Amino acid sequence: MRVFVLDKNLKPLDPCHQARARELLKKGRAKVFKRYPFTILLLDRTVEESVTHPHRIKIDPGSKTTGVAVVQEKTGRVTSALEVSHRGQRIKDALRDSRASLI
Repeated sequence: MRVFVLDKNLKPLDPCHQARARELLKKGRAKVFKRYPFTILLLDRTVEESVTHPHRIKIDPGSKTTGVAVVQEKTGRVTSALEVSHRGQRIKDALRDSRASLI
């Protein structure tokens, strides 16, 4: 799992490995910014002092779920991936159930 990283001015940096994030937190060089998705805030670094790589968001639309991935542009390495469930089927089922309870 990769951990999202922000500099002290809240600008995004390259994600790091969870062990590296844990090390930065223990040393006091970072603090937790957000719990989901887990994001740390570096206290001693800015984006100008860091090397960053371009990333791309890829979207795979589906009928019931949509897949979203953040991919490093040069290597194609997946940084983060998630699925978003569509509400359409749940709404349809809820309407059917409420109609059935009336009969």
